[in-house]
Amino acid sequence: QVQLVESGGGLAQPGGSLTLSCTAFGNGFRNYDVGWYRQAPGEQMELVATININGDTTSEESVKGRFAISRDNGKNVVHLQMNRLKPEDTGTYLCNAWVPGNYEGTKTWGSGTPVTVNS
Repeated sequence: QVQLVESGGGLAQPGGSLTLSCTAFGNGFRNYDVGWYRQAPGEQMELVATININGDTTSEESVKGRFAISRDNGKNVVHLQMNRLKPEDTGTYLCNAWVPGNYEGTKTWGSGTPVTVNS
């Protein structure tokens, strides 16, 4: 099973950009689907974007056209490129990985990286 570490969060101005990274430690990361989630203060956690083992992606409606998820299996990393940031994008961003077809038995989470968008 892999362990995940997120990085790249910080402070950005509205309209700015950040790139988050989810780095996996352990073997077999290429066999995991990965999702980025965010937890805003006082809000429920929401799924932002996913990428499967084939590179197919999904994204939540509010981030379509602004965020892009990608993976580099050679470097064991999944990126979340965030452009045209808005204050409502503020929150802690976490990545979650699992082997398709065995979520409960293989799920793993990172501890998150904070993102704050304000002027």
